[in-house]
Amino acid sequence: MSNIKLVTAREYLTRVKKKSFILMTLLTPLLIAGFYGVIIWVSIGQSSSTEQMNIIVVDPTGIFADKLENPDNTTYLYTNHYTKDDLLASDSIDALITIPSDFSLENKLEITYESISTLSASNNGKIESSFHKAMQQQRLVKIGLEQSDIDRLKTKVYINQYKVDKDGSTTSSNLGVNSALGVAMSFIIYMFIFLYGVQVMKGVIEEKTNRIVELIVSTVKPFELMVGKVLGIALVGLTQLTIWVLLSSILMGVIGLIIGLNISDLQHLQNLEGNTALAKIDVTQLQFFSDFLALPLGKIFGVFVFYFLGGYLFYGALFAAIGSAVDSETDTQQFMFPVSIPLVFAIAVSFSTVVGDPNGTLATWLSMIPLTSPISMMVRLPFLTPAENWQLILSMLILLVSILGAIWFAGKIYRTGILMYGKKVSYKELGKWLFYKN
Repeated sequence: MSNIKLVTAREYLTRVKKKSFILMTLLTPLLIAGFYGVIIWVSIGQSSSTEQMNIIVVDPTGIFADKLENPDNTTYLYTNHYTKDDLLASDSIDALITIPSDFSLENKLEITYESISTLSASNNGKIESSFHKAMQQQRLVKIGLEQSDIDRLKTKVYINQYKVDKDGSTTSSNLGVNSALGVAMSFIIYMFIFLYGVQVMKGVIEEKTNRIVELIVSTVKPFELMVGKVLGIALVGLTQLTIWVLLSSILMGVIGLIIGLNISDLQHLQNLEGNTALAKIDVTQLQFFSDFLALPLGKIFGVFVFYFLGGYLFYGALFAAIGSAVDSETDTQQFMFPVSIPLVFAIAVSFSTVVGDPNGTLATWLSMIPLTSPISMMVRLPFLTPAENWQLILSMLILLVSILGAIWFAGKIYRTGILMYGKKVSYKELGKWLFYKN
């Protein structure tokens, strides 16, 4: 046990003292915070920075005259005496829209848009929406509906989600918040397993090819060396992630205050008059934060740490075994493929099927199988009810047993492979190593 501690400490201290580790640990939160700030700045400044568009509508039919709804930053002007030459000579008109002279409400509308600049996707959608609404209203009027009847037909449906506890109390629940949180946590685990699992494999290969391991195993058993290496790098990753979360939270909070996104002021901003960007901040942002805080964050964070470390320990042991079985990184491909496929499959399916139906049969099974549970269970976690906690406990127990099995399996391969050089290893050979006696 003392040897495992020594190897773990060596692996940990060797990596955290590197300049590359320190730089990446400090720079990554700055990049995340900067990215966050840019998104907020762009979203806030978008409406104020968008230039006003004046569009001439040439409508020989007269169907759309004064019937188009002006979207944000766009004004429709109606005339039947405007040409491309007028457009080129004008500095105040941005585009020319022409309606076919033979158009009727029973036909499909194909308009001509002419402008010096290219039409953006956003403005294209606004123009199509304006003409669609105008046609729809006129068709309803044509069949005898009054404008008041048309207005009553316009309605929106909002779903306010609540989760009911056993005692009858309710807490706010938000599909978007749950999905975003689950996907974000599973992606972090996915990246961590690959990033630090590969570090374990590369470290084993490097020590093996440099023959350093021959000196180490003279005092430390191969199994202790493997376990210490896996644990040491796990602590490195946990340290880095903790620093990233803390620094990113502080920096994003500071940037939010600098830009002016004070959560306590958002409700007040809804009542402001005028066409300012801050006054347009939707109250749903407040609901988003409220729904996020309503989640059992303590439980979610604790489970995240478990699967964060559990998934790494499971796959880290396998990566260490792969590194011990080969002499170079180019030889790892045949063994990396079957190990990586479950992870890639889990992330692909979790971001689609599991998010779409977190309590379905496929999602439940994926959250139990140890090869996929660190990814899939984190996606399901925000959706689990207290009555389904048994599934979480069962998944954690299966993963714990699987970690022990993976360490035993990897230890058998590591013990033999770490001192074997110059031989291409096959799956059949690996199978024999499992039955070698100590």
